[in-house]
Amino acid sequence: MHKDVKGCENMRFIGCKANLLTEINNVVQENCDNSDKVFCDIFAGTASVSRYFKPKYQIISNDIMYFSHILAAATIENNQIPEFKRLNEEGIFDPFSFLEISPIKAKNGYITETFSPAGNAGRMYFIEENAERIDLIRETIENWKQRNWINQSEYKYLLACLIEGVPFVSNITGTYGAYLKSWDKRALKHFELQRLDIYDNKQRNICYNEDANDLIRKISGDILYIDPPYNERQYLPNYHVLETIARNDKPKVSGVTGIRDYSKQKSKYCSKSQVFSAFEDLITNADFKHIIVSYSNDGLLSLDEMLQLLKTTCIPNSVKMYKIDYKRYLSKIRTEREQHLEYLFYARKTKNIVTQPFPPITPKSTIITAKKRFIKSPMNYIGGKYKLLPQLVDFFPKSINTFVDLFAGSFTVTANIKANKYICNDINFKIVEMIRTLCYADIEVVLNRIHSKIREYSLSKINADGYNCFREFYNTNNNPIDLFTLSCFSFNYQFRFNNQLEYNNPFGKNRSQYSFATEKNLISFVEEMKKRQIEYYSRDFRKMNLNLGENDFIYCDPPYLITTGSYNDGNRGFKDWNAQEENDLLNWLDEANSKNIRFALSNMFRHKSKDNMILIEWAKKYTVHYIDSDYSNCNYQLKDKLNSDTVEVLITNY
Repeated sequence: MHKDVKGCENMRFIGCKANLLTEINNVVQENCDNSDKVFCDIFAGTASVSRYFKPKYQIISNDIMYFSHILAAATIENNQIPEFKRLNEEGIFDPFSFLEISPIKAKNGYITETFSPAGNAGRMYFIEENAERIDLIRETIENWKQRNWINQSEYKYLLACLIEGVPFVSNITGTYGAYLKSWDKRALKHFELQRLDIYDNKQRNICYNEDANDLIRKISGDILYIDPPYNERQYLPNYHVLETIARNDKPKVSGVTGIRDYSKQKSKYCSKSQVFSAFEDLITNADFKHIIVSYSNDGLLSLDEMLQLLKTTCIPNSVKMYKIDYKRYLSKIRTEREQHLEYLFYARKTKNIVTQPFPPITPKSTIITAKKRFIKSPMNYIGGKYKLLPQLVDFFPKSINTFVDLFAGSFTVTANIKANKYICNDINFKIVEMIRTLCYADIEVVLNRIHSKIREYSLSKINADGYNCFREFYNTNNNPIDLFTLSCFSFNYQFRFNNQLEYNNPFGKNRSQYSFATEKNLISFVEEMKKRQIEYYSRDFRKMNLNLGENDFIYCDPPYLITTGSYNDGNRGFKDWNAQEENDLLNWLDEANSKNIRFALSNMFRHKSKDNMILIEWAKKYTVHYIDSDYSNCNYQLKDKLNSDTVEVLITNY
């Protein structure tokens, strides 16, 4: 097993597992076998665990902090030390020596001004000479990247070598939460880049820079190692200097220590009120065979809570707890009363293997494949029902007074159902506002706005810069028509927002554009929607009243509990969908049934070998129609999954 974990000890990273690698490996060897291929380190930190296990497994590494992502990407994604061929062509044969000895031409760069005594704040993280050297190296690396003298792999490798070198000259006791008021001898040393060794495991390893609870829904593997924050101390304030160097974004800072804004990088695992649900969500959605958790006796979760959580989300009799004596790094002063114990937990994930999990097919149950012509929404929405409409509408009531589209999404179903009145609701108020604006405004006004913005920003399938500028413009102005235009050029045409409700879907290079077909669909959709008397809402479904009659009809197409899209994962500014939401919706529908209100619920019994047992049991009270599902707009990553059996259903109470 690879022993190179250089960097963690020098950085003195809170929670670093360099001293626990042998114990973690023992747990792996005891519970896993040679059939396991993929190891995921989802809270990677300095990537010491990822580096240790790289020789044996394909690695998925992740951390929400960008500097941590860079450290991992340099040594995990790369399988060899970069050759810097393009730099060689420019006469730079040894970039390390070049960066370390080049004359410093300009003083008072950002790091010098912000984190050395040369700045107005007089902070003492670095002596002036080292701060200037860090500034020079960081700006030079960025300049080389912009000139295409280095590729992405070379860029991350050089940046990681810079970040790894910073702790060697930092005037701190442990972290960057504070600096010393007099110079430590290490701070007086001349700055040097740290040359990082790389192990070639002949695998395509991937490093992410995402929230773990967001990422877990997109990945799968064999061994999931979880090492989250243990207490209420957020990580970024302790490493803000490294984050700022890595990002090179020159942020506004505040306070004596010059801390950057970290509101977008706060962890739920540092919140007493959120940590249990965060853990539960992570493990529940983990598509991994083995779960290994590092935790301690002074964590926000008690040991009993951790055991309970693992037993309810994994196979109960597989859960094990290993106690390890471990000296925590706090400071140079320790009290005799302090007793820190580290624990490793192991559990095997539950696999729902049920031979007959589905309710019996009733005489009404069938599969419809007949083709009809329907109005298509101009939105390409994850889970949109356009392709399933030929099957669904045959099961809908023929006469409807008020049609309630409880989870309207792309509004495709509303546009294709005949009723006297319509109530459309979706918790994503951005989408509701966009649809309402498109349908209320004069179509010529809408089209003129779309065409003018396409011209103004030169939007096309290949102009990423124009797209990014337009995205920034939308996030500042929030015009609903611009949101539609923006989505037409975004990756997979989809709608994604961050927790600040800023649109953050990336550019759809060579994939997405506003076309003649798009405009034709938009015009047809708007014309059809204008014929309808629609009440628009953006509420939690539990707040929608049931003042309906027997001639009314509710259609529900909620987020599916066993599948996840970017629109419902809880990390896009809108509430996530979990077992509590699922049960509340089913209870809400039971109440509708008790009032003789007709409803139909679209959902899945099975997806990717996962069974929704909550839904399966509930559905036994009603009529189940099995649907031949076919989504052409699903995430491309899911298409590549092997053995992804799917059972989609429509459940009705009539």
